[in-house]
Amino acid sequence: MEIQLIMRTARSVTVALDDGGTYETAEPYRLLLNDEERQETDVAVTSLYDLEPDTAYTLVVTNQKKDIVGSLSFRTEEESVTINVKDLGAAGDGKTDDTGFLQAAIMACPPAGRVLVPAGSYRITSIFLKSGIRLELAKGAELLAETDRNRFAKFPGRITGTNGKEEYHLGTWEGEPQPMFAGVICGIGVTDVKLYGEGAVNGCASAENWWHNPKVMVGAYRPRMLFLNHCEKIQVQGLTFHDSPAWVVHPFFSSDLVFANLKICNPKQSPNTDGIDPESCRNVKIAGVHFSLGDDCIAVKSGKIYMGKKYKTPSENVHIVHCLMENGHGAVTVGSEIGAGVRNMLVEKCRFSHTDRGLRIKTRRGRGEDSVLDDIIFRDIEMDQVMTPFTANAFYFCDPDGRTEYVQSRETYPVDERTPQMRHFVFENIHAVNCHVAAAYFEGLPEKKIGQITMRNCFISFAKETKTDVPIMSEGVEACTKRGLYAKNVETLVLDNVVIEGAEGEPVTLENVNSVKRD
Repeated sequence: MEIQLIMRTARSVTVALDDGGTYETAEPYRLLLNDEERQETDVAVTSLYDLEPDTAYTLVVTNQKKDIVGSLSFRTEEESVTINVKDLGAAGDGKTDDTGFLQAAIMACPPAGRVLVPAGSYRITSIFLKSGIRLELAKGAELLAETDRNRFAKFPGRITGTNGKEEYHLGTWEGEPQPMFAGVICGIGVTDVKLYGEGAVNGCASAENWWHNPKVMVGAYRPRMLFLNHCEKIQVQGLTFHDSPAWVVHPFFSSDLVFANLKICNPKQSPNTDGIDPESCRNVKIAGVHFSLGDDCIAVKSGKIYMGKKYKTPSENVHIVHCLMENGHGAVTVGSEIGAGVRNMLVEKCRFSHTDRGLRIKTRRGRGEDSVLDDIIFRDIEMDQVMTPFTANAFYFCDPDGRTEYVQSRETYPVDERTPQMRHFVFENIHAVNCHVAAAYFEGLPEKKIGQITMRNCFISFAKETKTDVPIMSEGVEACTKRGLYAKNVETLVLDNVVIEGAEGEPVTLENVNSVKRD
């Protein structure tokens, strides 16, 4: 077994136990710290709490026979002070507005200090993080978000600098500068923050408040649960986020981020409640997160058109590992707001269950020449009851102009500054069972084909009782059932040990594919 240290604070540690499993381990294990048995686990990414600051620990992992299968030594962080929010006046009774007390504790906390939110229910609007702090939501602690829009600050989408030239961006909505309500937890330009614990953040959203007429801007666009704007070195561990007004975790132009051992849960029918959406971010690790929600579980973005073209900041170096995705539209999505592209992305050792699509890549004409998708790898993944496991769609019909002739036409257009690129994708060691609609559906632009798609060691089979739906969201694509692999406008398609069982008709259909390499 390989044991990897993912995150540590003065009071907790998160490790990955890699024994060949995906979200779960291949078998259950016992965890001992300094020879004291602490807990059992059957998930790959596991956290241990109630540790002492600045203390050396040795973690020993044993199987059920008590054989040692691995060990790891580490030292917890130093801690300067703990400030308990109840000592500052927070009630934690679920009724009192505790926003000011939590914010006072954060602002008063020195570097490397801990703000402790003990068990209780704390009603808040927005709280703002500060560089250098550790914010712990203890077991039994829950932040209850206000739902009255009038009590939230409104972030303007674009503020012109004093010199009349530079811009400062606060609010954002679906890849463009737009007025936005401040997040429930906000980090604006902060660095070296750890947000952790066994507590929860409850957005309190419902069809009676934030989810009513979700596409209509009322005062400003809906807030995120955790919004990180131009932040660095942020780590989030252990928490549960649920019933979000909109996207749950939204890092924006941020870097060096870790999201580990989280639970992100929203009702299946909740609108635009994506789980984690890194936008124009680099060096992002998402490990051991359990998603169950109403939209894409993870959607990697880089601005729609304006932000991508002006700032040319792609999302890059994104690593997604040991996660469980349930009930979303896409398990892992790239796009469609990707004006600056996405590159060097690895998704591995994950499990997808009951999602509409597994690996979902979506773009369209107009995203621009900076929208380059390259070196995107998906491997060692298990899928069950996924409608269509693999998709790449160059005709995604979002936005008011999404159904125009320019976006949806299958004619060959001139390649210009509006033309996006899909270059190199790899899908390997993937086992997908009980699929419904299609095994894979790839459609690139005729004027700028998908560069290369490699499928290696992939097994796909269909459910006995299948559902009918469209494999990708674009004009002219008909609903289907048990379709095999369809590829159109691809330069090179590499098929190496790809098995498709139960498809109706030809298992592989190709149109305008220049080169096919089979094994």
